[in-house]
Amino acid sequence: MIVLTPTAVTKVNEFIVENGAASEAGLRVAVLPGGCSGFQYSLNIEDAPEGDDEVLEVGGVKLFVDPFSAQYLEGVEVDYVSSMMGSGFAFRNPNAAGGCGCGSSFTV
Repeated sequence: MIVLTPTAVTKVNEFIVENGAASEAGLRVAVLPGGCSGFQYSLNIEDAPEGDDEVLEVGGVKLFVDPFSAQYLEGVEVDYVSSMMGSGFAFRNPNAAGGCGCGSSFTV
């Protein structure tokens, strides 16, 4: 299960409205090969899930997760943080064995 903090839920809903997305729209949460530690997170607003996606609803937000990504996202918390350095989504992954300073790349 993926956890979205209340702040992340608010931001995702704002992005969905700003993009004029359909009522079936949701947030694709994915893990892609790459980044400085081996894997990186990806977030995108999409109009509908793909055929093999797992569709979750967290805090009223639909999440679309492909089978490859699902194995790496169990227990992940997605937050939206703001600081003097900038703002954006942050991931807390209890399954990650390591990461790097960018905060969006990890190793398992």
